[in-house]
Amino acid sequence: MDDKVKRKKWSRWIWVLVIIILIGIGAFYGHKVYRESHPKLLTNTQIKSNLGVHLSNKLISEQDNLEKNYSQAEKDSKYTTDNMFVKTNPYKTSPLTALAIFHTDEAAKVSYTVVGKSSGTSITNSTNKNTKKHRINVVGLYANTANKVEFTITYKDGRVEKKTVEMQTQPLPKALADVNINVKMADKKQMAIGQNGLTVFTRTTKEPFAIDADGQIRWFSTEYNQHIFKTLKNGHLLILRKQDNSKLVYNDLVETNYLGKIYRNYQFSNKTSSTENLKAKNKSDGETTAIHHDVIELPNGNLLATVSDGSKFIEDTMVEINRKTGKVARVIDFKRIFPMDTYAQYDATKRSDGKVDWLHQNAINYDKKDNSIIISSRHQDLVMKFNYKTMKPVWILSGRDKTDWPKKWQKHVLNYAKGTTINGGQHDARVIAGSQKDGQETISFYDNNYAVSYGDKKTSGKYSAGRELKIDLKTMTAKEVRSYGQALGEANFTDRIGSNRQLDNGNSLIDFGYLNAKNGDASNIVEVTRDGYQVFNVELSNLQSKGYVYRSYRINIS
Repeated sequence: MDDKVKRKKWSRWIWVLVIIILIGIGAFYGHKVYRESHPKLLTNTQIKSNLGVHLSNKLISEQDNLEKNYSQAEKDSKYTTDNMFVKTNPYKTSPLTALAIFHTDEAAKVSYTVVGKSSGTSITNSTNKNTKKHRINVVGLYANTANKVEFTITYKDGRVEKKTVEMQTQPLPKALADVNINVKMADKKQMAIGQNGLTVFTRTTKEPFAIDADGQIRWFSTEYNQHIFKTLKNGHLLILRKQDNSKLVYNDLVETNYLGKIYRNYQFSNKTSSTENLKAKNKSDGETTAIHHDVIELPNGNLLATVSDGSKFIEDTMVEINRKTGKVARVIDFKRIFPMDTYAQYDATKRSDGKVDWLHQNAINYDKKDNSIIISSRHQDLVMKFNYKTMKPVWILSGRDKTDWPKKWQKHVLNYAKGTTINGGQHDARVIAGSQKDGQETISFYDNNYAVSYGDKKTSGKYSAGRELKIDLKTMTAKEVRSYGQALGEANFTDRIGSNRQLDNGNSLIDFGYLNAKNGDASNIVEVTRDGYQVFNVELSNLQSKGYVYRSYRINIS
């Protein structure tokens, strides 16, 4: 075989080899692209393992010695109406509360009043059982004050005995004393404060606290709290806290009360915790959280929490936690519900840690009328209602074109009625209880009006508002029926956090939580009537790093 033939033969083999290599490279990158556009999802078992949820007795055990002292006082007959056992800050975390214990010779009911400094600021609570042993939780004391607490003991035979007890409290800690509380308006006659209503602020971090209509702090916890602050059906609180304030991760979900007594502690591992503060310069600012935005109590008593699953995708999963065992009873991975391109091709926001925050679920609300849940997705500018049993859509409120949704979902997409603003980056979405009638229901939410993916880019950043929309399931339309905030303009625009709650008298309590967009160093909370008149306006400033108000509630404290 001559050299020319050999060269041709080798040339053919080289070309074959080049083609094989190119095919291999193409297959490799093609598979890489496929894998990136079709990410492998974690199993429910993997997610449960990553979360590591379990009941812990550590915090309850730490209370044992305190509880033994109080139980002993209950047995000691020397404590009477003339000689009450009184302990302020009984569980070491709630300085503006007290525990009062005493006996009466005859069965009686007891009520108490913490005497306020002005009209409409007294705090009154009462027991509903006739008994001879009395253990009274006193809440709503003033800081650094010899508080006058008036007890009324009503015996079964109709006799009434009154006693006044002085309860001395310590000054506020510096971090709270330094908060500027500026009450600009407080019309107590039109405010929804009832007998003992306080305005409670749950914060993005730091201590939660509550003020009366005068702006006086009447309750706070020394435990740092992030996002979760819920009143349960039994009157207890559900709070997300750190194992201690010096730690960086919020992964203890505790059932407690206003005095700080802990009844249950659901502990999460650190594996799935994440942060939204990616630019933290100081170590103390690099806090992470295992439950990122919300928890609700379901009708069966279980807890439904927003979590991350431990993959590169964050804030897009929920778990139902068995209230009694602390075990995960159900996993809801929204990546298995939404179209794949929604999360696999998401690029509206970027994170320096490589995580993909495509959904950013910041609210859950349960609607017992039709066994459904409502979620709010900040990064999809989306409010959506699902049947909780099947997780199939009931309705979809979004500026995304109807044709961009899967065909099977398109019939559930609501049309915005004329004059109704497209929501953007919203928070705190919920169905207003009792509004469901004849195929219609009213939802409320805090519209940040910050277009992330599909919000209204023309108005984005110009104002934020507390809004209510009436949804008509017969015509599949959403019509704005109430809105407050547009007239306040950019001064009250908040690109993140906030809340909007309808109160018992029909007023709305709106939290413009992150003022001054560069650092969010102030929060403005207003109560407005249905006609749009302010009856309460308080501005909080000098809130410490990440101490701004995530949500605000009006609670009858007890």
